Amino acid sequence: MKNKKLIIVGAGETAEIAYEYFTYDSDYEVVAFSVSKQFIKEDTFYALPVVPLETLQSQYPPKDYFVYVAISFVKLNRIRAMIYNQVKAMGYTCASYISSKAFVWRNVEIGENVFIFENNVLQHHVKVGNNIILWSGNHVGHRSVIKDHAYLSSHCVVSGFCEIGEYAFLGVNSTYNEYVKIAKDCIVGSGALVVKSTAEGTVMIGAPAKPTAKTSYETFNLTAEEI
Repeated sequence: MKNKKLIIVGAGETAEIAYEYFTYDSDYEVVAFSVSKQFIKEDTFYALPVVPLETLQSQYPPKDYFVYVAISFVKLNRIRAMIYNQVKAMGYTCASYISSKAFVWRNVEIGENVFIFENNVLQHHVKVGNNIILWSGNHVGHRSVIKDHAYLSSHCVVSGFCEIGEYAFLGVNSTYNEYVKIAKDCIVGSGALVVKSTAEGTVMIGAPAKPTAKTSYETFNLTAEEI
C-alpha cells in the first residue's frame, strides 16, 4: 500500500529512474516533480505536475510530503548537495530508496536521500551517510563508512574498514583494499585498484592506482567558490 507521498526534485534521466523505482518498488506514491523555475520546460512529467522549487512549500507542505533529490554527479556531486541542503532548509524530510533486491544487513545505518539500486551488498555495521547514490552491484564490506554526497558507480568492491569521503566519485569496477581511506572530493577511475589511502581532490587511475596530474576540481571545472 502506498502510504507516503513523494515529490521528486529533478526532471532528467535520474528523476525518471527514481520515479520508476519508487513507483514499482516502494511504499511511496510519487505525486509531483519539482525543479527551479528557470529549468521548467513542460508543465507535466509522467502526467504529474512539475512545480517550481521556489513555491514548493506553499503547494506541498513539508509536514505532508517527502522529497527525493534526483540529481546525478554533476559538478562533482555539488549540485545534488546544494539542492539537498536547500530542501532540508525548507523543512522537508528526504526519502531514501533501498531496492528490494539489495542485501542490507540488519545493523547497517542509512541516512536521508540515499538511493541503493539492485544487487548491492552492504555488510555488518556499514554506515551510509546522506545524499548518496549506490548504483547497481556494489559490495560494501563490514565496518566501512560512506560519507555524505558520495557516488558509487556499478560493481565497486569496497573491502572492510574502508572510508569513502564526502563528494567522492567511484568509477565502475574499481576495487579498494581493507582500511583504505578515499579522501574528500576524490575521483577513482573505472577498473582502478586502490591499495593506499588517497589525498583530497585527487584523480586516481590504474592498478595499482596512482594520482593523475589533474585534480578532481580541474576535471569537473569547479571554481574556487564551488569548491
